[in-house]
Amino acid sequence: MKVQCLNSSSVKTRNLIKKTFAELINEKKQLDKITVTELVKRAELTRSTFYTHYDNIYEVAHDYQLQTIELLCSEDLKLYSRQDIMNYFDNIIQCLKDNEETYKLLLSADESLLFLEKLKKIAGQKIYDALKDNYMNKYLDLNISFFMNGILMEFLKYFRNESHYSLDELSLNMKTWFEKIFD
Repeated sequence: MKVQCLNSSSVKTRNLIKKTFAELINEKKQLDKITVTELVKRAELTRSTFYTHYDNIYEVAHDYQLQTIELLCSEDLKLYSRQDIMNYFDNIIQCLKDNEETYKLLLSADESLLFLEKLKKIAGQKIYDALKDNYMNKYLDLNISFFMNGILMEFLKYFRNESHYSLDELSLNMKTWFEKIFD
C-alpha cells in the first residue's frame, strides 16, 4: 500500500474507496469486472487520489482481506482452553455483526471462496494449537477441517442471504457443535 502514515483524512478516503469497492463487487460479482475509473467516478474521487492509496483494484480487495483477517485471527490472541475458544467465537460473531453489511457485499462475489479458505486455515490452526495437547484423538485435524468448513459455509450462506438463521443462532449452533465434536 502506498500511504504509510494514515491520518484521519487518509483513513476516511480509504474507507470511502473500500465502501465503494464493496458496492461494486456486489453489483458485478467479479473482481476483474471492476475498474478504477468506475470506482473513482462513483466515489467522486480523482484517479490520483485513488492511486495515492492503492496501486490497483486487487490491492483494495487485499486490504479488505487483511483487515478482516486481523479482526478475526489476530496473532496476539492465543487460545489455551475451551473457554478461550468460546470467547473467540463470541469475538468473531461480534465482528461479523459490527460489519454485517460490508460482509454481505464482499461475500456475494465469487472471489470470496479464496478469502474464506485463508480464514479457515488461520482460524483452524488457532483451534488446533489450543486443542492439540488436551484432545487425544488422532483425527483432530480432520475434525477441525469438518468443523471449519461447515461453519464458514453457513456464514457464507448467511451473508449471501441464503440462510434463514440469524447470526445469534449460527453462533449458538457453532458453540454447540464445537462442544459435541471436541468433547
